[in-house]
Amino acid sequence: MTPAPLTLHRETVRPEWIDYNGHMNVAYYLLAFDHATDAVLDRFGIGKAYVAAENRSVFVVDAHLTYAREVTEGTPLRFDSLLLGADAKRLHLFHEMRHAEEGWLAATAEFMLLHVDLGTRKTGPFPPAVAAALAGQAAAHAALPRPPQAGRAVARLDGSRGAG
Repeated sequence: MTPAPLTLHRETVRPEWIDYNGHMNVAYYLLAFDHATDAVLDRFGIGKAYVAAENRSVFVVDAHLTYAREVTEGTPLRFDSLLLGADAKRLHLFHEMRHAEEGWLAATAEFMLLHVDLGTRKTGPFPPAVAAALAGQAAAHAALPRPPQAGRAVARLDGSRGAG
């Protein structure tokens, strides 16, 4: 497994993603990160073909986005992905959205995904080979510095973080 981030997805900001402020609308950041997630799932054999063949999938159960710099129509994007953790039925995934040519950070997304049997709609373990591959990649990525945005919570108006 590679200790470097996985760079599996690239795309360009589309005209229909631009809002009345002249930059990419928040909804399309999530869509672009979803495309990057699909690329990671495909890499580990649990993407669209897996769903069709096995009637199992992964569902996002928690998501957190941060924004560092706006992007506008035509901006080329590159997504660098880290597996922050994996266990029998969960995958903790982190993406950085960067300008594909200049390299600056535009946004990040952190997702917790659960493996689900689509017939029963209940969670269950990944197939053993998938679990081993995910755990191996997560272990390799653990050697990298943890992104400062990972695990963050939305700040309250009083400046503190967390529930309450």
